[in-house]
Amino acid sequence: MASSVLKRCVTAAVKVNRLSSSFSARRWLLSAAYTDTKVWEAKEKDHQNLAELAASMERIYERNLPVSSLTVSRFVDNISSREEIDQAEYYLYKFRHSPNCWYLRDWTVHSWIRQCLKYGAREKALYTLKNKVQYGIFPDDFTFNLLIDAYIKDGDFKNACSVVEEVMLQEAFNLPSTQFLSLYALGSYLATRPQLTLSEERALGASLLICGLTQGNTVGLSAQLLGNALLGKVEILEGIHAVFRGMPLYWAHGYLGRALDVIERVAAASGDVKLSKDALDYMSELLQELSSTTDSDTSGEESGGEEEERKEDTVDEDDQAERAKLPQYASRFKELISQLESQGKVDSASFQDLVSAMAQQNLAAAEKLDLEQYKSRVQAWEAEKKQLIRREKEMREKAEQERQERLAAKAAAQQA
Repeated sequence: MASSVLKRCVTAAVKVNRLSSSFSARRWLLSAAYTDTKVWEAKEKDHQNLAELAASMERIYERNLPVSSLTVSRFVDNISSREEIDQAEYYLYKFRHSPNCWYLRDWTVHSWIRQCLKYGAREKALYTLKNKVQYGIFPDDFTFNLLIDAYIKDGDFKNACSVVEEVMLQEAFNLPSTQFLSLYALGSYLATRPQLTLSEERALGASLLICGLTQGNTVGLSAQLLGNALLGKVEILEGIHAVFRGMPLYWAHGYLGRALDVIERVAAASGDVKLSKDALDYMSELLQELSSTTDSDTSGEESGGEEEERKEDTVDEDDQAERAKLPQYASRFKELISQLESQGKVDSASFQDLVSAMAQQNLAAAEKLDLEQYKSRVQAWEAEKKQLIRREKEMREKAEQERQERLAAKAAAQQA
């Protein structure tokens, strides 16, 4: 079903490439300077024996005492093989379920993702990211970019979108570079004509909508249209509670109506902002599909069984009222399309091509600022780590001094 709906959305993607020859050099990907590890590896090394660290942590856990965040950081930083990735995953899990769970350091999360990429364990990075509550993996924007880019470069747009979904859930579309990479991943995944479940359409729709809100241009507005449309489909079929539960979304009915609002804003806007034709075609087919689906549901009400009853349990009166608006939405959509066409505000380029062109033009400038901030962040991390090391040394010296004092007092008591 989803494949037929997305057919027009990606038609232009299989036509002749409209982009320049310079774009064929794949400049839209992060540059070598961005993904280079020199800045990260230039930091002061704290070489540790992983076997000794593991044994130490096990002894501490056996005594029901908390392992320090510095110890976990040292373990992750000293990974040197794929097998040690699995060991580190275990200790990240153990730390997350310990009294110190809130103190996993940002640089440890960054180091974990870098180590997974370095030793061919990208799937492990994604797994711990998707299960962030169990592992405490909440990356920053720069770290997200590295993982998204790694999947894009391999043409694995499905998993790239899985990372984008996590960015959306954390509402971390702060960097323009993250916005460009995310929109590129989403557009490229749509261009593969994926067979999507409603749950997947919901995640894709939320990612398109929230990321699209960061851009006020043709790309951003087309993404908002697609996002609202996908969420509107879930709302019509499953009810509003199936849309916003667990998502940073607006808790109100009418996502299809908000999709039409996007079209209306473009029609009323001055300037050269447009909507991509394939996004509008997608909206048209979606309205037709939903109309036929709801008509079929209505005709089968009398013969519906237990499955239909369970479905209706999740759809309340307000949801039914939203379904009843479908004819109005279809009529309003036709009127708005006529306005857009008469004003020349329908862009014939595909959504994927528009995103690619935007990234080509803007990613280099966005990278420069990211790298400056990253260097400063690494320096701040190193300063904080050195402070923790000093504090650890002071506590050990104090503990040793207290131990010696206890021994001296015990020896004196025995002599007396």
